[in-house]
Amino acid sequence: MSICYLNGEFLPLDEARISPMDRGFLFGDGAYEVIPVYSRRPFRLHEHIARLAHTLEAIRLPDPHPAGDWAAIVGEIVERNPWRDQSVYLQVSRGVDDRRNHAFPTVTRPTVFLMSDELVTTPAAQLATGVAAVSAADFRWLRCDLKTVALLANCLLRQQAVDQGCAETVLFRDGFLTEGAASNIFMVKDGVLLAPPKSHLMLPGITYDVVLELADRHGLPCEVRELLEDEVRAADELWMTSSTKEVLAITRLDGEPVGDGTPGPVGRQMYAWYQDFKNTVMRGG
Repeated sequence: MSICYLNGEFLPLDEARISPMDRGFLFGDGAYEVIPVYSRRPFRLHEHIARLAHTLEAIRLPDPHPAGDWAAIVGEIVERNPWRDQSVYLQVSRGVDDRRNHAFPTVTRPTVFLMSDELVTTPAAQLATGVAAVSAADFRWLRCDLKTVALLANCLLRQQAVDQGCAETVLFRDGFLTEGAASNIFMVKDGVLLAPPKSHLMLPGITYDVVLELADRHGLPCEVRELLEDEVRAADELWMTSSTKEVLAITRLDGEPVGDGTPGPVGRQMYAWYQDFKNTVMRGG
């Protein structure tokens, strides 16, 4: 059984208990982060903690820990669990109130919870063929840049893909690409990497940043701009990126092939760059 952290205590996950009056349970009133860990080194922990602080400030929830304390708690979770590569989940809710009330409690006592699991990446067979995706209208709220625990819309959108035997749902809002239900989306056209810009309509992904940094480092032509749905459907390559999927080709969208229906050369090169970066930087510190 993995070891978790709950309000100052490390304990087995199956022994953790949270009140049903917790606002995270009642309202989805909280923030979260998912931090990948390679060879027991949390990747870009400073950026994850900064993104958490941004979300907490935006939802007016006092940050319960300074950055140094967060780093220590994450480090302890990593050390107490058995896997070299981990996925650390961190959640802060507004805590327990004495009654169900939409308004914030007068006194805030945040609930802080962390758990860890083995970080499992995409199997080789799936990398070789790519995955299928469906598309949907992005009906989520207008602050998708905040990493809050209120993810019902994302769950409904992701389930559309699962129901059709697909790996992801690619989201469009008012005719433009935003992101995936649980990933960022990139496209390639005529050898140029294209990405939608960060805005309040998409989550600023850490892997998204890494992909753009690698493109710049290796001289891959890249444009960050709004992408029309018609452009996406005519792409030579389409990728989904996240800390667990890394760089994964989408080779079919809504039943139609993307490009020639196989992972493209730019995506294969980016995946190789990403693996080199992971082995030299993510694991090396």
